[in-house]
Amino acid sequence: MGSDGFESKKVGAPAGGTGPSRLATGEYSGATRDPAIEALSGLGEAAANLVEISGVIKWFDASKGYGFIVPDNGWPDVLLHVTVLRRDGFQTAYEGARLVCECVQRAKGYQAFRILSMDESTAIHPAQMLPPRTHVSVTPTSGLERAQVKWFNRLRGFGFLTCGEGTPDIFVHMETLRRFGMTELRPGQYVLVRFGPGSKGMMAAEIQPETGSPGLSSH
Repeated sequence: MGSDGFESKKVGAPAGGTGPSRLATGEYSGATRDPAIEALSGLGEAAANLVEISGVIKWFDASKGYGFIVPDNGWPDVLLHVTVLRRDGFQTAYEGARLVCECVQRAKGYQAFRILSMDESTAIHPAQMLPPRTHVSVTPTSGLERAQVKWFNRLRGFGFLTCGEGTPDIFVHMETLRRFGMTELRPGQYVLVRFGPGSKGMMAAEIQPETGSPGLSSH
């Protein structure tokens, strides 16, 4: 990883080995247990099956204690826990930052185990995520209707909903999500929305989960 712009930060790489992914069973057994290891308790023999990946931070919320990485190899999103991040010397992970990490497969998918390096030169800092004055006041002309997420890109700050075939797409802005306590939408998810005409066609004025709060999901 030396010449690709990453600041290498390898922790505990085995001497004389070809890389952290070749650790033998029990490599971590002598290490002092810390919160990151506790967060990954139950790894057992899976610790011998660490896989090194590179990817981009999709989103990370320190207050929630987790976020997700989009791997370059096309795998499903990888869960990144805050204790892993901070154990390896990083306070947070900005969206768009590139990193290399070791991950392990758990029951619900891949989870980061160790951060090897992080490059924030491509990161989008919170103050840069949305340009100023992006909020447009929309007067709803609909009732609270059930709609499905067609597409949403957190980094770009917007997406589209649909109420079904033959209906106009409904533009939804990240600021609208935040105003109603939501942080992410995933394709195929159903939400409840009030919408009205705006500068981009039909626009969401109010949005909320169809039932309860959004779960821990990467999409």
